Amino acid sequence: MSDLQKYKNKRMEEDPEFWQNYSERFETFKLGVLLKQARVEAGMTQEQIAHELQTTKSVISRMENHAIDIRLSTLEKFAKAVGRHIHVALV
Repeated sequence: MSDLQKYKNKRMEEDPEFWQNYSERFETFKLGVLLKQARVEAGMTQEQIAHELQTTKSVISRMENHAIDIRLSTLEKFAKAVGRHIHVALV
């Protein structure tokens, strides 16, 4: 059993409510990580992305750190700004 799984099991015993909607929250966390990784690999700052998307640095920061309720059109603009494409799949 991995350390992460051990931690999750212990945490679930201590606080079952913590794990409510865990999968959904984890997916939004991963999206934020992917956005930041793409930006960094493109050698761009949050300010530069914000300029491309005609928004503010704080909006880009929220996208990378709390990727909740981001419009698909905004994701497409972000991807274009960093020279990427998005791929959407229903699984």
